[in-house]
Amino acid sequence: MHIVIMGCGRVGSALAHDLDSMGHSVSVVDMDVDSFRKLGHDFRGTTVKGIGFDRDVLIRAGIERAQAFAAVSSGDNSNILAARVSRETFGVENVVARIYDPRRAEVYERLGIPTVATVAWTTSQMMRRLLPSGALEEWRDPSGALAISEVHVDPAWIGRRVRALGDASASRIAFVTRYGEAIVPDDDTVMQENDLVHVLYRVDDREQVESIIGSPPGGAR
Repeated sequence: MHIVIMGCGRVGSALAHDLDSMGHSVSVVDMDVDSFRKLGHDFRGTTVKGIGFDRDVLIRAGIERAQAFAAVSSGDNSNILAARVSRETFGVENVVARIYDPRRAEVYERLGIPTVATVAWTTSQMMRRLLPSGALEEWRDPSGALAISEVHVDPAWIGRRVRALGDASASRIAFVTRYGEAIVPDDDTVMQENDLVHVLYRVDDREQVESIIGSPPGGAR
């Protein structure tokens, strides 16, 4: 694949280096030529100085033959504008933009531009440590109707089948993180101590799902 990356900061340079090492063709766009030093001497891709949402700059970076585009500069407006130009003008199918403001990220998701909201991700990780009980939302579909959250599970569920959590709360267990690895539970998977349970549910049902799973079997409704 040919992939164009706008922004050669820590994220952009790491992404470019990883993709390049996997054998992909990579072009990196940045206004600061000094930033290209982060790519290292072994980077085999190309670098283009310029504004990442400028059409001529993107064409020099090979956007017309690109299968993917990532906008990871430090500016939300620049990232989303570049992402829209890549998709709407050049027809790039796989486009993603890094957005610092989570409220903007939700809007752009609904416009069909996949985003990664850095602040939201960092905040969610902090919240899990500050508020260990309750649900921690990890994903929400563009319509806002469905979500996946890591849900606090009452210790009384340990030793019971994971399937029982979903049956009791009218939700679906998406996956379980066990010893740092994600597993998709089957009918025989049993809850173990320190398991992290990730639940798919309707957003309107969040309180009910959280209450049932966070209480002993047969408890809160």
